[in-house]
Formats: sequence, C-alpha cells, structure tokens
Amino acid sequence: MPTLTDRRIALLFLVFVLALAAALARATWLGAVRAPALKQAAATQQVQEIQLPAPRGTITDRRGDVLAVSEAAKDVSATPYLVREPLRVANALAPLIGVDPQAILDKLDTDSGFVYLARRLPAARAARIAQLRIEGIALTPSSLRTYPRDWLAAQLLGTASEEPGGGTGLEYSQDAVLRGTDGLRRVVSDALGRPLSIRDERQTVPGRDIQLTIDAGLQEKVESVLDGVGQVYQPRRGAAAIVMNPRTGEILALANWPRVDANDPASAPEWARVNRAVGTTFEPGSTFKAFTVAGALEDGAVTPETPFHLPVELHVADRVLHDSHERGEETATVAEILAESSNIGAVRVALEIGARRFDQWVHAFGFGRPTGVALPGEEQGIVPTYEEYSGSSIANLPIGHGLAVTPMQMAAAFAAIANGGILRTPTLIKAIGGRAQPTPRGRRVISARTAAQVRAMLRGVLAPGGTAAEAEIPGYDLAGKTGTANKVDAATGEYSRERYIASFIGFAPADDPELLVSVIVDEPQGAIYGGEVAAPAFQKIVAFALPYLGIRPGDDGADG
Repeated sequence: MPTLTDRRIALLFLVFVLALAAALARATWLGAVRAPALKQAAATQQVQEIQLPAPRGTITDRRGDVLAVSEAAKDVSATPYLVREPLRVANALAPLIGVDPQAILDKLDTDSGFVYLARRLPAARAARIAQLRIEGIALTPSSLRTYPRDWLAAQLLGTASEEPGGGTGLEYSQDAVLRGTDGLRRVVSDALGRPLSIRDERQTVPGRDIQLTIDAGLQEKVESVLDGVGQVYQPRRGAAAIVMNPRTGEILALANWPRVDANDPASAPEWARVNRAVGTTFEPGSTFKAFTVAGALEDGAVTPETPFHLPVELHVADRVLHDSHERGEETATVAEILAESSNIGAVRVALEIGARRFDQWVHAFGFGRPTGVALPGEEQGIVPTYEEYSGSSIANLPIGHGLAVTPMQMAAAFAAIANGGILRTPTLIKAIGGRAQPTPRGRRVISARTAAQVRAMLRGVLAPGGTAAEAEIPGYDLAGKTGTANKVDAATGEYSRERYIASFIGFAPADDPELLVSVIVDEPQGAIYGGEVAAPAFQKIVAFALPYLGIRPGDDGADG
C-alpha cells in the first residue's frame, strides 16, 4: 500500500510531466506555427537596414553662383518598443519636427521595430533633438534641398522630390543626373537597442552637379522688369521673358511673373507655378509676320523692295481683313509692310507663295512640335495641317491668328533669323559634372542672305514710324517685332474684344545679333498693344544686358 510519501512523489512527478508537456506544446507552437512571424519580429528589432539618401547635385548659373543645393540634414527615426512615456516624447519632439503630437503618437503605436518620424530635418533642429537624448530615437544623415536665391528662377528650377519620378522643372527633367545613388547601412543591435555592429552595405554616391546657361545677375534684372510690368498692367494670366544668345541657342535668362518662392512654392497659386515659356501657348499675332516674309523672300516670290497695293480692306473667302490703324489706299514695299505691321500687306505677301507653301514654311521654322529644350511639360502648340485649311486660313495664319505657339518656339525661330538661318534647340545646360555640353548643330531653315534681309527690315520696327520706335537704345542698332493678338473666348469660341496677348521679340546688334529678348504679357489691363506694354520691357532688359554682357556699340563680339 503506497505511503503518503509515495503519493506525494507521484503527484509531483505528474506535475512535472504536465509542465514538460505544456513546455513541449509551447515550443512546438512557437517553433512551427509562430516561427516565421517571430523570426521577422526579432530581425526587425535587432537588424535595421537604413537608407542613406544621396545628396543631390548642385545647380549653378553660368558663373558658378549656386541656385540649388543640398544641405546637411537628418532623418529622425524611432524604435517604438524602446520609447518610454510616448506621450511625453511626442510632446517634446512635435515642435522640433513641426507636426502635431498625435501624429508622432500614431507612429509610435506600432509593432514595427523601426519608423520614420521626420525626413530631411534641418541640421539645427536635428541638433536640438539630439540634445534631448531620448532612448529609442535615432538620427541618421540625410540632405535637404534648398534654393539660396529664394525667388530667383523658381518656375525654371522647380522642386525636387524624395521619390524618383516626382518634382517639377529642371529638378524633375534632370532628376536622373541630380539624384545620385542612395547608400544602405545595416545596424545590428542587442535586445536593449544598443548597436553591436554598423556596416555600410552600399556606399552613397552623390548626384552630379549641373551648370546652367542662365546668368543669375541678368535673371534678377529680367524678373525685376517683369515685376514692373505686373505692377503696372496687372496681366490676368501672367507674363514671361526669355533672353537668349541666338548664335548658340543658350538661354541666359528665363523669367515668369508673378514670382514664386522656390523654398515655398505651395504658397503661390498653381497657375503661377507654371513655366509659361514652355507650358503655355498663345496666338502670336504680328510677331509671326516675320516668318511669313522670310518664307516669301527665300522662295524668291518677293524682295524687300517689292511694292504691294494695299486697299482699305481685303476680302479673302469669307474673311474681311483690315489693318489695326486707319489709313486710305496706299502702296507699300515688303519692308514697309513689316515695319508698319500691315495685316493686309502680310496676307498679300503670303498669297504670293500660296497656302501649301506657306504651311511648309510654318513647319520648317519648328512650329507644331516641341523645341526639345531641357524642360518638362513643353507644349507642342496647335498648328493646323494644310488639309485642315479653310478658304480663309491664308488670311489668318500669316498674321499670327488661327494657330498657337509657345514663347520658346518663337524665341528659337527668331534666333534662326538672328543667327543667319540656323534653327537650333534652345539650351539650358552648360555642363554636367564639370563636362561641357556640346552646342546643338541645328539645321538651316533659310539662307544667310534671307536672314540678313529680314533683320534689316525688322530694324524699321524700332525706327521712327515703326510700331516700337520708343524702344530704341541710343548707340545700339536694334531689330524686333511687336505683336498684339486677341484671345479666343472659351465660352463663345469667338475672338474676345477685352482679352489680348501683348508681345515683343527682338535682337541686338541688328547686323550680327548676340542677344535676343522676348517678352509676352498675357491679358494686360489698361493697355493692350505690344508696342506699349511689351516693347518698353524689352528696352529695359536690353539696355541692361548689352553693357552687362560686354556688348558695346559697334562690337563684333562680346567680352563675356
């Protein structure tokens, strides 16, 4: 008969057996069923793979002045299970990170072993977080994109994005060059979060620097001039200006109004952030007459001295055409027609070559397709094909109506007249990673003789009796063309009597141009004519740019 001691031993043995069975069952559960999840959790808590963002390449102007740069910053991360008193931590970090404390609490309330609380925090604020010495909060190297000149060329530079494929402007179009390759750091920690080993699995490769053709000093002046236009005429849809070296196609300044703070673009309305030089289209109006005349000259249909009888009104199909200024019947040469911007005269010239040949000239000068400049969102314009012409198209298109172009297309096409007949892709990038970029070869559109003839005729626009006589600069020989075009009313489909585009585009010196300036003002108030609104802005820009660039009266070449 078992004794009391035997029964106690048996009971104790049973307890041990049951405990062992429970332990084996628990081990089986953890080892077989829960193993994958626990293994992942352990790895998350003990091994961290941290992305080390590569600094973006610096963007400078042609003289080396910094326009966009990546500054030292920190990414703020947390190991949530190591953070004690999350509410206190959230309240301490929130003002330094610039978010609501609840947003930090939500991130800390997670099973993950690693979360970002902030990315690319400025170094000064990151230093204040480091001083708090909060367990479970870590700082890793990063970079912050800043624009030292604030408002300068904001629409041109655009904004950078943390992720590939994002951003705007040059920051977007040149992202593959500027971005570089992020590094990868592997950190192994013990159960208390103390690092046991730190190893860089992949080295950080900084992005390449880009030097632009833009001149920051000239850009500042152009933006200042446009700001004056904006203050006086309050254009409803903004204004834009392009300054170019017509010989090389280099863009020396590209300005938009209203200005935008590059470090805070969201503070401006969306329409103001658009780079109007490539992202908008307009009917060019009378500035387009230069290409009408150039095509007729190249075909040998007219000469600058060819006379045309100009009636008071001209009937073409269902269109009755008038000039913008009152006059009686007269006879004028092709040169006089262009200088005085006669609508009837320009159409008479176009009729000499016919609609089909005129259409070919429109496309030869690059209209209807993007220029290829290194900017995103470039519009191709709206140019009807010859098959889409109506009977009155030849009365509209030669004077810049019935088609839409971009400011960049107009600048590139006028540069072909200025440089002796070569149409080139406008360029914005002078060097990448210190390596100079080649000048686009371009293609010949018109002969050097025809280009010289058109330049000589465009000098008359700024001469006494021309449509922009007030834009002349003493000592310099200028050439250019005014433009005033009605905008189409979207509601009626008809030309508005209240909304206009005022423009002026010209170059200097007229005989051998080194400088081209285009100004477009969209829906100015109080005045509408290109000669009154845009030409004075052209004059101010050119008056500054010529001596600034070392182009003296009578110079054959610039000093810089």
